[in-house]
Amino acid sequence: MMDKTDQTSEPPIIKVRGLGKAFGSHVVHEGLDLDVRRGEIIGIVGGSGTGKSVLLQQIVGLLTPDAGTIEVFGENVTGTSPEEYRALRRRWGVMFQDGALFSSLTVRQNVEAPMREQLDLPDDLRETLAGIKVRMVGLQQNAQTKFPSELSGGMRKRAGFARAIALDPEIVFLDEPTAGLDPIGAAAFDTLIRQLQAALGLTVFLVTHDLDSLHAICDRVAVLAEKKVLAVGTMQEMLKVDHPWVHEYFHGPRARAALSGGNQNNDEKVQ
Repeated sequence: MMDKTDQTSEPPIIKVRGLGKAFGSHVVHEGLDLDVRRGEIIGIVGGSGTGKSVLLQQIVGLLTPDAGTIEVFGENVTGTSPEEYRALRRRWGVMFQDGALFSSLTVRQNVEAPMREQLDLPDDLRETLAGIKVRMVGLQQNAQTKFPSELSGGMRKRAGFARAIALDPEIVFLDEPTAGLDPIGAAAFDTLIRQLQAALGLTVFLVTHDLDSLHAICDRVAVLAEKKVLAVGTMQEMLKVDHPWVHEYFHGPRARAALSGGNQNNDEKVQ
């Protein structure tokens, strides 16, 4: 098992210790530990049923752990009052699978929703800010007035990302953001994540199964297996982990193809 200790001097922006979660007799997490560093893009991977999305939902307070502690920004998420949790929630944004947009609202209205809930802004200012967020994720001006049913899958995901950054968060949680996209669309979304992370100083918690995303944009990867975080480190460190699932995942044919493309992407980023 790899050393999961954060070697940086700054406290982790997310700190999970001894996390336990079960649904009836099915234990999903048991003794799970994880540190997320400020300003990094960390990819969360694991086999089916390892609880990647469940971990995300516990960190943002949508599910309550059965055991352990979760601290975000140094605050215990599970021990906060409603007012304290509301203040914490303003500092992160979440994009669920396929964007999870409100079907009865336009794109702009979807992006405005967190602002309506959390901020007391004049209507015209709120609309202007929402429009800026829509353009930041690469959508055209006319997309603002469209409903989710009128958008392609990639556009819905971008709209979901715009809503996730509506409140200028410090952390964004992305749940399978490239799932269902063609390779070109997925690569473009990876580029968007990296660009906005750099421009806005975001910490990105990325649940994914996309090896291309891991190679192209992730600073570190955390592997969920055996009800805990089995290993965490860079992609190169993942190649050295001696565990059957990890070895197959990071050494299989798709991994080798992604590694070749990922190296090219990394080279492009430093030019």
